[in-house]
Amino acid sequence: MKEIIPIVLVIIGALIGAGFASGQEIYSFFYAYGIYGIYGIIIMCILLGILIYKSLEIIYKRKINNYNDFLGIFIRNLKVRKAVNIVVNILLLISFFIMVAGFGAYFKQEIGISKIIGSIILILLCIFVFSSNIKGVLKVSNIVVPILIIFITFLGFKNIMTISNVRTEIIKKRWLLSSLIYTSYNLILLIPVLISLRKQITKEKNIKLISVITTMTMLILSFMIFFLLGKAENSEIEFQEMPIVYIISKYFFEYRKIYAFIILVSIFTTAISVGIGFIQNISNNSKNYPQVVAFMCISSLIISNFGFSKLINFAYPFFGYAGLIQIFMILILNI
Repeated sequence: MKEIIPIVLVIIGALIGAGFASGQEIYSFFYAYGIYGIYGIIIMCILLGILIYKSLEIIYKRKINNYNDFLGIFIRNLKVRKAVNIVVNILLLISFFIMVAGFGAYFKQEIGISKIIGSIILILLCIFVFSSNIKGVLKVSNIVVPILIIFITFLGFKNIMTISNVRTEIIKKRWLLSSLIYTSYNLILLIPVLISLRKQITKEKNIKLISVITTMTMLILSFMIFFLLGKAENSEIEFQEMPIVYIISKYFFEYRKIYAFIILVSIFTTAISVGIGFIQNISNNSKNYPQVVAFMCISSLIISNFGFSKLINFAYPFFGYAGLIQIFMILILNI
C-alpha cells in the first residue's frame, strides 16, 4: 500500500479540479439529469476504473514513456498520430489555463484581490513543484488530496438525506451520453498523468488495486458532491458558476473559509497534475524542461484573462466527444 496510495492520490488530484470541487461538473454532467444522474455517476466511475486499469497495464507492460508512444499502439500513421498528440497537448495546456483562471477568479470573488495576482500565486506554486518533476507532484498530492477527500466526504455525509430533494423526472435527455463524455475528457487529461507515474509502479499486481481504490474514491466523492447539490433548490443553483460554493456560503457558513481552501487546493492539485503531463509530453530532454515550464506559465497568464467559465464551456465538451474514440480503442485492445 506504500506504493499504491501515493499513486492513487495523484490520480484523484488530477480528476478533482476546480470544476469538480465547485460542483459545476457534477451539476452539468449528472445532477441536471435528476435521479438519472446517479446512474450516470455509477457508470462513469466503473468505466473510468476499467480504463485506468487497462491504460496502466499498457503503459507498464510496454514501457510507455510519452503520449506519442501510447498513441503508436493504436495509430500506425505517423501524421495522424502527431495530429492527435498535438490535440491532446492543447487540451492539457488549456486545462492548465483553466486552473490558473479559476484560481484567479476565486481570489477576486471571495477575497476581492485582482484575479491576475491570484493567477500569479498559482503559477509560482506550480513552478516550485515542477522544479522537482513528478516527485514534487507526489509530495504535494500526498499532503493535500487526503484533506480534500475527508472534507468533501464529511459534508456529503452530513447531507446524505438530501437525496430526496433530487427531482425524479428527466430534466435533460441523453444522461448516458453525458456520463460517457465526462469520462472521455477526463481520460484524455489522465493518460499523460498515468504515463508520468509509470516508474512509480514496481509491481504489475498493484495496478488492479490502484484502479479499484481510485474507482471507489471517485464514486464516494461524486455522490457526496451530488448530495450536497440536493441541499438547494435547482432554481437556486442552475445558473451558479460554482454551485457548491453558493451552497456552503448559504447553508454552511461556518465551513465557508475551509471550503475556500478546499477549492484552491483542488485547483492546485489539478494544475500540477495536468501541467506535469504536458511538460513531460513536450520535453524531449532535461535541457528544454525549464523552457517548456516557462512557456506554459507565461502563456497561462495571458490566456486565463478569457475567464474561467468561458474556457470550460469552450474546451471540455469538444474534447469529450473526441475522447470517445480513445475509450473505444483502449477497451478493444488486447494487452
